[in-house]
Amino acid sequence: MDFIREKHGEIIVEVVNLTRATLKEAEEFKQTLAQDIEMGARKIVVDLNECEFIDSTFLGALVVSLKKITNLGGDLRLVGFQPAVHSMFELTRMYRVFEAFKTKEEAVKSFNSK
Repeated sequence: MDFIREKHGEIIVEVVNLTRATLKEAEEFKQTLAQDIEMGARKIVVDLNECEFIDSTFLGALVVSLKKITNLGGDLRLVGFQPAVHSMFELTRMYRVFEAFKTKEEAVKSFNSK
């Protein structure tokens, strides 16, 4: 299983259970998030703790999903950047677009504090 869905009340956590998140998995992941949104999820956390690398297509899937959910009044937040993933977000300046947290617990709590 590449993606593991966890429910924390009204918050969905999608755990990306891959060391490398690339073109091959990007479309499936985009569809997974689209399904969550269609089922009414408006608070999603994507857990990237296992990812040592993500490519631009996977990053694109995150951006498309963020746009989709924010248009519906929701939000998508990220957690768990390993060094190469952190570099990718720095390089593409995506750290300005996504709210990111060190732990899954912090990310989940951040929805309740607003």
